[in-house]
Order: sequence, then structure tokens, then C-alpha cells
Amino acid sequence: MKKWVYTFGDGAAEGRASDVAILGGKGANLAEMASLGLPVPPGLTIISEACARYHQGGRCLPEDLKLQVANGICAMEAITGRKFGSGSQPLLLSIRSGARASMPGMMDTVLNLGLNDQTVQALACDSGDARFAWDSYRRFIQMYADVVMGLDHEIFEEILEDEKGRLGHEYDTELSASEWQHIVSLYKGLIDEELGEPFPQDTQVQLWGAIGAVFASWMNARAVTYRQLHNIPGDWGTAVNVQAMVFGNLGSSSATGVAFTRNPSTGEKELYGEFLVNAQGEDVVAGIRTPQSITEDARICSGSDKPSMEKLMPEAFAEFLGICQRLESHYRDMQDMEFTIERGKLWMLQTRSGKRTTKAAMKIAVDMVEEGLITTDDAICRIDPSSLDQLLHPTIDPSVERPIIGSGLPASPGAATGEIVFTSDEAVAAKAEGRRVILVRMETSPEDIHGMHAAEGILTTRGGMTSHAAVVARGMGIPCVSGAGSMRVDLRSGVLVGIGCMLRKGDIITIDGSSGRVLKGEIPMTQPELSGDFAKLMQWADGTRRMTVRTNADTPADARAARAFGAEGIGLCRTEHMFFEGDRIHVMREMILAEHEQGRRAALDQLLPMQRQDFTELFSIMHGLPVTIRLLDPPLHEFLPKTDGEIVEVAAAMGMSQSLFRQRLDALHEFNPMLGHRGCRLAISYPEIAEMQARAIFEAAVEAARQTGAPVVPEIMVPLVGLRSELDYVRAVIDRVAAAVASETGMSLEYLTGTMIELPRAALRAHVIAEAAEFFSFGTNDLTQTTFGISRDDAARFIETYQRKGIIERDPFVSLDFDGVGELIRIAADRGRQTRPELKLGICGEHGGDPASIHFCEDAGLDYVSCSPFRVPIARLSAAQATLAMARQATSDVASKVVPLRALPAKM
Repeated sequence: MKKWVYTFGDGAAEGRASDVAILGGKGANLAEMASLGLPVPPGLTIISEACARYHQGGRCLPEDLKLQVANGICAMEAITGRKFGSGSQPLLLSIRSGARASMPGMMDTVLNLGLNDQTVQALACDSGDARFAWDSYRRFIQMYADVVMGLDHEIFEEILEDEKGRLGHEYDTELSASEWQHIVSLYKGLIDEELGEPFPQDTQVQLWGAIGAVFASWMNARAVTYRQLHNIPGDWGTAVNVQAMVFGNLGSSSATGVAFTRNPSTGEKELYGEFLVNAQGEDVVAGIRTPQSITEDARICSGSDKPSMEKLMPEAFAEFLGICQRLESHYRDMQDMEFTIERGKLWMLQTRSGKRTTKAAMKIAVDMVEEGLITTDDAICRIDPSSLDQLLHPTIDPSVERPIIGSGLPASPGAATGEIVFTSDEAVAAKAEGRRVILVRMETSPEDIHGMHAAEGILTTRGGMTSHAAVVARGMGIPCVSGAGSMRVDLRSGVLVGIGCMLRKGDIITIDGSSGRVLKGEIPMTQPELSGDFAKLMQWADGTRRMTVRTNADTPADARAARAFGAEGIGLCRTEHMFFEGDRIHVMREMILAEHEQGRRAALDQLLPMQRQDFTELFSIMHGLPVTIRLLDPPLHEFLPKTDGEIVEVAAAMGMSQSLFRQRLDALHEFNPMLGHRGCRLAISYPEIAEMQARAIFEAAVEAARQTGAPVVPEIMVPLVGLRSELDYVRAVIDRVAAAVASETGMSLEYLTGTMIELPRAALRAHVIAEAAEFFSFGTNDLTQTTFGISRDDAARFIETYQRKGIIERDPFVSLDFDGVGELIRIAADRGRQTRPELKLGICGEHGGDPASIHFCEDAGLDYVSCSPFRVPIARLSAAQATLAMARQATSDVASKVVPLRALPAKM
């Protein structure tokens, strides 16, 4: 029989933390905490595989699952002394999701399951608190009706608010037992009226309805969107955790809270979190009541007059503090924990490695190395390379005046400026139009995930540091100010009321997620300093990685930025980009439109000093480092005017008649220019272009060597080669010019000639092409395009549909297609090095800055990756992680081949 259920509780568990792929993150860590003897309410975990069965089988669950769940509940009953569905001492359950990767708020939860018209009376009697029992019942009805029965929770909120208003109550805690009982009857009447069926009283119906709903929520829109944003595979599924309820809403000696063992925004080693007295867990993150600080230091720092947990519940606090220290030491990472105190008794409901800002992640990793908790290799692997983007962009200039119009909590650091929008759909629409927006809400919910992703930053007027907005924003790496209570959102009027101002949709604001301030208008920003913990981690990464990291740079500004970010040379200089600046485009057009070679050479003579100066600057900036320069690649039509107005203007500037000008344009027209007259084909058709560029390169190398005193060894790259004969032809032109420049300057020239591998034919014939090439650089943008037969300019129209329908897992223009394009790269690398063992191999497409693609490059044995300047730190860290991953794999492979001594034959 398949084991679908794993139980835990009373100091024992059938699973461990290492079983995360089976039990999901929540279930695995509940089992681990139970095994450690921590106070964990008993429960069971239905494995993730059941989720796949549920969706594949038409939302039906395996037959033998019900018996295993029933047995698991019996075990819970034995530990708690309570019975599920009983009219005396009833056992109530929480039903929660638990994927192997944390997806906060994306899937559904049901609490207080097992309450009905009979068990609520038993709970009131058993607890001695009828108000608590009826409050729990109304919570259950509202949550179950929303999650399982599909009735929007807001209509229940309307009933509650109306009743509070009628009764003169401001807070939920002011309602009496009889008042809650009346609200329960209103809730049940609403369900009957809206759905034509009563609220289920059978606790078994409730149980399986909730389990099915949690499995179903794996495929809800917000969960699917979250998985796409965070590259979580859809076939993982979610586990379901069924656990005995413990109650934080049993009076003043009860509470519930969320805490981190270190500050998730700054990384400081301090207990950080919030709690609420007489509340259930959902209340802490919902923003309905203002949470209280856990520690006295945090209370003082926040200026709150409400007592901290440290002062209010000293015994529970001391126990909790000890558990925090134990969990962090055990997991060797910052922990994010949920807990409940039921009448003075502490219960641990969850622990997991906490989401944190990149700045905090850096500090925590470096500090833990210095504390001896982890190694430098561990620290390198702890940081998500893509998250470094958070550190590489501007923050608010501290020297400028700050027109503060509101303040809240510094929920996610960094600064952002944009237009105000009040809905997620508005944010998505604005981003599609190229506009930057700040999503302003009273509070966010999981349904806002698409708008949060589209926004530059998030501002909420409710919620704490552990609210939905705060947690999701930190995970996304976008600035967030939460709980800005001094501001008010009026959705009906479309107005944000701040201090001394009233702002509408479209008005510009700036938020500072590091200080919690909201500023009017656009505020100047400053560039970050990549020092301290960042520099230390990069130093460890650089000492670990095998591959070098270069940059794609076409201008001196790009080159300087890349060197500041640690680039070890230029892997791609697109020379065509230099022709678009200033007056150069006019000269370039003269060259293209010339009818004879003489006219082309005359224009090229004007371009030569411009290119030479460009290359001299690049060589000087990168002195001592390799610089790869690609000869002219794009089709010539890219340099020519497109509209009638431009045609008239350019024809007049060049002294040509419009009719003759249009004739030349027609002659250059191509139906599919990206597969047409471009790359090496231009150099073969018009060798004078390659001659000019080669001369500019070699003369610049001579000049830069004289200026810097460092030898310059340019790497000249011939694009779009598919035939060995094409490379032979262009290389002969390059060699001829090199000899001429050497003779003219009296200096010997050292250089490499190579090619871009961006056509499938080139990859397949790499062993032949390598006879003429001293290096290969994989142009993965075009190689992906030509392998798939997909235009990278038009693919966005349908790639998202392909991903949504499961045709492909990821966009092949963003993350390398390992099976197809990757196979061609492996073939080219292997065959090229068979011919030329010392062949230098690199990648210079956009994939050079993608962490997953960089791991592939390490596995394929490439020598370097090249990426845009701002992605250089990402590539440096990714390359180090790839080196460590390969080392671990090699060790694992060796270990798997070792024959245990007991298995050796008796006679050798």
C-alpha cells in the first residue's frame, strides 16, 4: 500500500526536514521540530504526490488515502485526549498547504475545522468561554465558505461590520457570546440563500472538502502566477498538513505571533517579530489590529505604548527565546516561525528559513561564517544571485530635501518612484504602457500578486512588518512601506490623503522602504556602494569560481561600470552600436547607400578615426584584460530611415533625390533580414568594411599599449559564420590588415581571431571551423532563434501562453534551453576542442547573466560568460555556485562508485 500520510507529535515523527520533496517545507519542518522534542501540536501530512493525483484524476483522491488519514486522526486523538466530531471535548483541526518551496499566502487554509452546531456548544463548555467558542465558529464558517464553497469572504465582512455598527462596537473583541451567536446565524442564512445549500454539519464532509480545496488551490491564479515569477515547477504539487488546533484567542493569557530569529530587513542578530493577545494567527498578518512587539527593545524603538511579549508573558517569552536559538543553531539559518500561546502554554506551529532582503541575506551569511555556524561555501550558496539586483540600483539621495507626506513601517528596503495606482489591474496596464507605478492599497492580499509584480513599489495604510505586502515585497526585492496609518486611501474617490496634501491616481510619489517614509514627487537617487558584506561575499565567490566573468560593453561608460562591478574583460563589443551616435549615423548611411566601392571607402575613411578612438578608450579602460570585438553584424537596413518623414529629411541631408534614395532603399530591402545579408556575409560582400574595422582595432591596440604600458591582445570575432570558408575569407582580410599596421607602426601585433557560434550548422561543423578559429563565443540569442525557428522580437506574443499551458517551462530567450540549444553548445564545445584543445570558449548572449544558464556553462566546460554590466555581480556569484555544485556532484559520483567493504568478494 502506498504511504500517503506521515504523522508527527508527542516527541516523535515519521518524517524529517530532509523529506521536503515528499512532505513539503511545512510538513518536513513540523516533523523535524516534533523529533527535536519541541512543543508542536500533533498532526499528519498528506504527501505532495497526492496533489498530482488529485489534479490528474479529475479532482479525485486515492481510495486508500481516507483510511490513512482516519488512522492519523486517531493518533492525534490519543495524544490530545480529544475526539474529532465529538459532542464532548471536540478535537478541532487546521488544514494548511505546504509546498516544498515557500509560497506565502498563495494557497488556501482552513482553521477551526470540526465545529458545527453541536461541537460549538461542547467547545464552549470545555473551554469555559462561550464567547471564544462562537467567535471560533464564525471564523470557521467564513473561512470554509470562502475556501471550499466559493463564497467571497467580503460579504461576511459586510455583515460583521454592519452588526458592529448596530451594536456600537469598534473592535471584534468587544462582541459578546450571544452577539457572535447571532452573527453565526446570519452567516449560515447567507450561505443557504446564496448557494441554495446549508453549511455542512458533518465533520467528515468538512474535512474532505477542506483537503480537496487546499489541493485545488495549487492551481489557483495567484499560485500559478507566483510559481511563474519564482520558477517553481508546477508538477511539484503541495502537501496538506492536518493539525490539532491550539487557540491564541482564549483570553488575555493567550496570544499568537510571527517572529524571525534575525531582522529580515537588515540582517541584525536580534529577535524580530510581532504578536497579538487573544487572537488567531490570521489576525497578525491581516492588519485588522495593530500587532505588539515581541521584545522590549523593539517596543521602545517603535515608540509603542502597548506591552511587549517579553514583559507581558515573561515565562512564554523565555521559552520561546530558547527555542529560537535552538532552531537557528539546528538549521544553521535564520528562521521564520509561527507560534501560539494557549492559556500560557507555548506551541510552535511552523519554522522555515525566513525570507529576507538581499542586504539582510548578505549580512546574515557573512555573520554566520564569522560566528562559525556555516562555511564560506555555505555563505556563497545562501544568496540567490538574481536577488543581487536589489543592491545594484539607486537609493534616495540623503542630501536632498524630502517632502514627507506620510510614514509607515520600513517593510522592504530600497526606494521607488512612480505614479499612484489603486488596483493591481491598473498597475499591470500601466507597466504594459511603459509607465512606472506605486501600488497603493489599504492592504494587499494574495489576489494582488500580479499588480505587486508590475509595480515599482508598494504602499499600504494597514498591516505590520509581517503583513502580506511586507513578506511578498521582500521576496520580490521591491520597496514597500506598510502600515502608513497617517495616510488614508479613499477608493471611491480615487484619492490618497497624506500630510497636508491630497493625491490622485497618476500623481507621482516616492517611497523609501528603508525608512518607511512616503515623499511627494520624484526624488533624486544615488548609486549604491558595493562594499562591506557585499565585497566580502564577492571575494569569497571570486576565490571559488572557475569561469571568468566578462561584460558586454559597447561604450566607455559601460566598460567603466563593468570594471567597477568586477568584470574581467569584455566578452562582446557590438561595433554597430557605435555607428548610431551623433553624426556617425549620417556617414554610415552614406557608406550603405553608396553605389560603388569608391563611395563606400570614402565614407569608411571618415568612420575610421571614430572607431579607432572608441576602441582606444575601451582598451585603455580594460588595460591588461581581454577585449572581444565583434565585426559589423546587423543587416544594413537597421541604419536606414523608416518613415516617410525621415526619408525626406535624410535624402535632403545627403543631397540625393527622393526617388533615387527610395530606389536604394528598395534594393536593400530583405523579407527576413535577421536571416539575410548580415554578419560575415557583409564582410564578404563588402570587405572594405572589415578592413576599416580591423585597422581601427589594430591601430587602437597600438595606441592603448603606448598609453597604458600594458600589452593589448584584441580578440576579433566574426559573426554568423556557418562555413569554414566564410571564416577563412574574413580572417585573411584581418591578417592582411594586421600585417600592414605592424609594418606602419613598427610594432608586432598579437591578436586572436574567432567566431560566434550562433547557427546550428556552425555548432555541428565546429571541428572544421575550429581549424581557423582560436576561440568560440556562443551567441545564444541568435542560436536560440535559429534553433527554434522563433523570432526573438515576436516570441513574447505566444511564449507566455506556452508557459501557462505547460508546453514549455521557461522562456528560452531568458533561460537557456538545455535540451536543444544546450545540446548544440555541448556538441560545438566537444568537437571544437577535439580539433584545437586550447580553444577558448565563452557565451555572450543574454543568457550570460542568467544563473541557471551559467550553471549549464560550468557543466559544459566553458571558460567564461559575458553579460551586461549590471549583471556582472550576479554572474560572479552564479559561477561560484556552479563550481561548488559541480564539485558536490563529482564527490557524489565518486561515493556512489565506492564498493562497501562488506560487499567485496571473499577472494580477491
